[in-house]
Amino acid sequence: MNSNNKSSKLVAMGVGLLLLPLLLQYFGNAWVRIADVALLYVMLALGLNIVVGYAGLLDLGYVAFYAVGAYMFGLLASPQLTDNFAAIAAMFPAGLHAPWWVIIPAGALVAAAFGALLGAPTLKLRGDYLAIVTLGFGEIIRIFLNNLDTPINITNGPKGVGQIDSITFFGLNLGKRLSFGSFDINSVTLYYYLFLVLVVLTVIICYRLQDSRIGRAWMAIREDEIAAKAMGINTRNMKLLAFGMGASFGGVSGAMFGAFQGFVSPESFSLMESVMIVAMVVLGGIGHIPGVILGAVLLSSLPEVLRYVAGPLQAMTDGRLDSAILRQLLIALAMIIVMLLRPRGLWPSPEHGKSLQQAR
Repeated sequence: MNSNNKSSKLVAMGVGLLLLPLLLQYFGNAWVRIADVALLYVMLALGLNIVVGYAGLLDLGYVAFYAVGAYMFGLLASPQLTDNFAAIAAMFPAGLHAPWWVIIPAGALVAAAFGALLGAPTLKLRGDYLAIVTLGFGEIIRIFLNNLDTPINITNGPKGVGQIDSITFFGLNLGKRLSFGSFDINSVTLYYYLFLVLVVLTVIICYRLQDSRIGRAWMAIREDEIAAKAMGINTRNMKLLAFGMGASFGGVSGAMFGAFQGFVSPESFSLMESVMIVAMVVLGGIGHIPGVILGAVLLSSLPEVLRYVAGPLQAMTDGRLDSAILRQLLIALAMIIVMLLRPRGLWPSPEHGKSLQQAR
């Protein structure tokens, strides 16, 4: 009976998620776009949860892998390289328009390599020291992308990379509206379904990792690294694997962001983005996949929803307070209240082991 109830809930949830963008587009494409961005942040939060939630490694530079994936898609699916390098233009006279099924795996692999590169010198660091080093790594990547326009223009510097190709499936261009008679499906709705499929695959992979020997090893390292090493776990390789695996999800999310936006610039990958992704994992419930998804959806959509609250508050002060500042203030207050009331997150992982026995 319980299995039937669970199956019926999953089916109802799936139908609701499939119908959601079709309902939202009647209220405007902006609401569907909010849902698209929320799905991207869900992928990012689930990737960071591997590093922070499973392995217990505090990473404040996770947005760097997001940037790597976005720029990988931007450079391989836009005129940027052919316009600035004669050799590449001679090899691709029609322009460098690599297919998505080549760019996305490449973005995941390159991001995973950067993740291992970050993890290698930080193997002996823990806690605050690890957080500071990873924070610096994220800022180095952003500054590097911002200045890589001279003497050779690769990333176009602060101007960013534009004219990025949209994703095409078997002749279906997700960047264009799809019409069925009098019924239209907008581009943002088509991207929603693509992101939803990727989120479902990410959730399945995360659950499989959580129950695997690798996931158990990560959790052992998180609880007590010395004891894990004494049990024969190769903590060095497991940490590198956690950094690489988590970074690969960030690379895929970044590639999707580049295709969805059609433009990428260093300003999209600031330190605040990393802090928000960490906040999603902590607010939802560290190490608990449903909680991380909940935290990502709430924190990604809350700023947009609070636009409708900040406007009237600004009017009450005769415009003396900026609405953007009010929004950030409201978000901060909401996070503080939630963490005071729910210190383990909105949806923490169920207690087990000794704590469960004591509760009984």
